[in-house]
Parts: sequence; structure tokens; C-alpha cells
Amino acid sequence: KLPLEAVQVVLEELRKQGALEWLDKGKSSFLVMWRRPEEWGRIIYQWVVKNGLTNSVFTLYELTSGDDTENEEFHGLDESMLLRALQALQQEHKAEIITLDDGRGVKFF
Repeated sequence: KLPLEAVQVVLEELRKQGALEWLDKGKSSFLVMWRRPEEWGRIIYQWVVKNGLTNSVFTLYELTSGDDTENEEFHGLDESMLLRALQALQQEHKAEIITLDDGRGVKFF
């Protein structure tokens, strides 16, 4: 067992590295990320380019649960992390998150 102060030091170091995000202001709940959203975005975009899928539209479901992504690292990725990854790509002008009749989707450029 680590003392509370040691745990806080470890958590703060993870936060500095971008691998942890506090979910509340009291710092009692947090999200530990295996990969940062920008890294997931890079992996997803590499798949898009590799498969010639730029200028294509996908639902979020297709990206994380579709047959085409079954062997990809991002298959099964939590939707909140997927959205963060897509937002990172959107900031780089490589994608645009769109609203579809049955939910959200993304168009890759």
C-alpha cells in the first residue's frame, strides 16, 4: 500500500504525461488513458488513409464495432474516447464530426 501522498504524486505525474484526466474538481475521480486522444486519432486516421477512405463518412458505431475495423486497435474503443480522438482530428482539419439521423458520424478528409 502506498501512502495517500505517494498516490497523489503518481496520479499527478500521469496527468502531466497526458495519461490521466480528472473527472471532478475535487480530484476524487479520474480517467486513466492507455493512449491519449491524439494518439488514437493518429491510429484511426492512418487506417483511413491506408484503406483509401478519405472523403468517406462513418457512423461512430462503424468505427468501433464494424466488420471493417475488427482487426484494428481502435475496434471496441469507448465512445467517449473515440469522440476525443475525432475532436483531435477535427482540430487538425482531417475530420469533421457530423450529426446523422440515427446518431453521430464523422467525415474524413
